Amino acid sequence: MSASLNAAVATATAAVDPACAEPLAVLGRDVTVPLVTGGEVTYAALDYAASAPALQRVWDDVAAYAPYYGSVHRGAGYLSQLSTDLFEQSRVTVAEFLDCRPTDQVVFTRSTTDSLNLLAAVLPADCQVFVFETEHHASLLPWADARVTYLNAPRTPAEAVATLERALADRDPYGPALVCVTGASNVTGELWPVKELAAAAHAHGARIVLDAAQLAPHHPVSVQELDVDWVAFSGHKLYAPFGSGVLAGRADWLQEAEPYLAGGGASRKVARREDGGVDVEWHTTAARHEAGSPNVIGVYSIASACKALTEAGFEHLVARERHLIAKVREGLAEVPAVRILSLFGDDAPRVGVISFVVDGWNSSHFAAALSAEYGIGVRDGLFCAHPLVRTLLGSEPQAQGECGAPEAAPGERSLNAIRVSFGAGTPDEHVERFVRAVKELVADGAKWQYRTEEGRCVPAV
Repeated sequence: MSASLNAAVATATAAVDPACAEPLAVLGRDVTVPLVTGGEVTYAALDYAASAPALQRVWDDVAAYAPYYGSVHRGAGYLSQLSTDLFEQSRVTVAEFLDCRPTDQVVFTRSTTDSLNLLAAVLPADCQVFVFETEHHASLLPWADARVTYLNAPRTPAEAVATLERALADRDPYGPALVCVTGASNVTGELWPVKELAAAAHAHGARIVLDAAQLAPHHPVSVQELDVDWVAFSGHKLYAPFGSGVLAGRADWLQEAEPYLAGGGASRKVARREDGGVDVEWHTTAARHEAGSPNVIGVYSIASACKALTEAGFEHLVARERHLIAKVREGLAEVPAVRILSLFGDDAPRVGVISFVVDGWNSSHFAAALSAEYGIGVRDGLFCAHPLVRTLLGSEPQAQGECGAPEAAPGERSLNAIRVSFGAGTPDEHVERFVRAVKELVADGAKWQYRTEEGRCVPAV
């Protein structure tokens, strides 16, 4: 995220009193879970970075539409026409949410991972790709068929820009090039200098795609302000369930490539040839890469979430989230055994994603105790960002590991971390309970015995 945009958000949120702001209503806010020590407690969902709970508004909108569900684009019936209008209007809503250019296309996919694999599939021949090792695997891995340059983890935003500029200056200046960068780290929550990286890319004749999976739920994202060529994100992190995602941006590479999936919907005309083959004329609209019957409810849920976040006002959401971030970071800072993981330092702007390790604890053991004894859901492991987490933990970034699986028994050192993440639906009580639980576990230890079962720490029965 650019320094100028950070300043604008800070100014907009300065007059907002986060203590007076209420969390947005989400599903599951009243769910109770049993504790191994006895009794029940309201579940504290603090794993938003994996999948955020659905907004109540989204669920209500989907429930209202569900009786009118129909197949889209080719049906003559009323429900089919209504569903088609809803589907295409959702495309408009997403474009507005992202502040897309008038000529941009919005393609609906299954997820951020699917969106970036789609972009990888439409790269021009001999395209060079530049990606930092700090990326989530969804951004790190799809480029196997291109010439990929992996960039070392920077330790400041300025170093990130300088690293990219050096790499681009050394490339073949005549071929196509693409830079892939996250907007907010799924490990540290830190915001990246997207606008500055986009300027560097364009100055060297490259394009840039923004992985906004962790950014879009927490901050406004403007394609035009950031000057990125594409943006990708997932509905399930934007408080919208049902497995849909978005790739939005420039149309030319999308239109010039073969369809990501071949099939109905992507094809405009199909005819048999005399030699027995088939001639196909593909759509040049977003439909070119949306073969098959689309996930209408998933798409509508994304549009509903976009509207809900916009209407709630990002200035209020950002201010309240900063309030929660401060509560967690200040609380963890009071525990000497806790080390928060960071690339850019304590003062770096960030979203509600914080990863840490606790001296003397296996991270899986600690996370299991938070769940079983306090009703708190966090995540442990390497968070599908193995090179980054291993770099932050002081190991060789090339080392391999399995997502979420501890590598040692409880109490032994293991190369994994704990991640707490939250957002627009998180009440103060959840983060306060989390901080209190961390302090108690570090001071007094777990109240229960745990064992390893299929690579996970679980309460011993």
